[in-house]
Amino acid sequence: MLKYLFHRLLYSLSIILGVICIVFLLFHALPGDPAAMLSGQRSDVATVEMVQEELGLNKSLPEQFFQYLNDLSPVGIHPGTPEAQAKYDYQALFHTGEKNVLALKAPYLRRSFQNNRPVGEIITTSISPTLILAFAAMLIAAFMGILLGILAGLHPKKIGDRILNLFSVFSLSIPTYVLAILVAMFFGYYLAPYTGLNITGQLWERDPISGEEILVLKNLILPAITLSLRPLAIIGQMTKSAILEVVKQDYIKTARAKGLRYYRQILIRHILPNALNPIITAMSGWLANLMAGAFFIEYIFDWKGIGFATLNAVQQLDFPVVMGVTIFIASCFVLINIITDLLYALLDPRVAQ
Repeated sequence: MLKYLFHRLLYSLSIILGVICIVFLLFHALPGDPAAMLSGQRSDVATVEMVQEELGLNKSLPEQFFQYLNDLSPVGIHPGTPEAQAKYDYQALFHTGEKNVLALKAPYLRRSFQNNRPVGEIITTSISPTLILAFAAMLIAAFMGILLGILAGLHPKKIGDRILNLFSVFSLSIPTYVLAILVAMFFGYYLAPYTGLNITGQLWERDPISGEEILVLKNLILPAITLSLRPLAIIGQMTKSAILEVVKQDYIKTARAKGLRYYRQILIRHILPNALNPIITAMSGWLANLMAGAFFIEYIFDWKGIGFATLNAVQQLDFPVVMGVTIFIASCFVLINIITDLLYALLDPRVAQ
């Protein structure tokens, strides 16, 4: 098991390193002067040179890459000056020379070109709405997908099976941003007098009378439903296939031959535990997919999450934000995949072998 975990961690680190290499090379291939963009249009030559020194743009490309890796690493070598300590917010471990220290810190993702805020701070403030949206969509997809899958699996070629197949074709064949526009126009505009739902809005809004922050759950409904449509279809089809496979097993036929009650005893005690085990494990890998898929949905519904912040950064050529979010999302994918692999290994020890 430990050997399996070590191999998975090594493989995951290689993926993250590959993403960092691609992001770094794309950053240097894009047009524009990062130092001029960060220092402003009215900056003088001295200010631009100071920004170039801070970003390491006056060094060779390999030196810049290793400096970027040093900034991203949780353990790095940095100058032992008050300015460096304030910049990286590190905890010094021990000195590695006269001027440098080996330090423990959070990954430093540089600063935004537009507002000079640390990219890590932008991600931290934007990730909460995205996580809430992703979890809400996952709950809707899991509940409705498993329910439709059970109905279609127990009664194949009936109305429930046909509804699931039609819904799957519809939701999987249409791009997510098109689905978001359709849902927003239909339920948030044309049917707004009946549904009471808005196209845009945040989970927390300021009351115009009292000035207090109030929780507005209805603003979560449309983006969460839109984000849940694709995983709902996949979970439904997976549940249906698993149910059909389990129903054919000999022990189910034996249980029915003994006269056990089908829904109360056979379905709940035998069919569902065996059919849903791999599905629940596979659903854990969907969270990172939902976080990535929320980008356009957040932008269309004006949901102030990490996707909204990233698309704004793309429009404004704010490269550090785009780079930081890309590395963050890739790390989330890798982390969730490691957790999923460990769950598979715990449920089936043959995987670790």
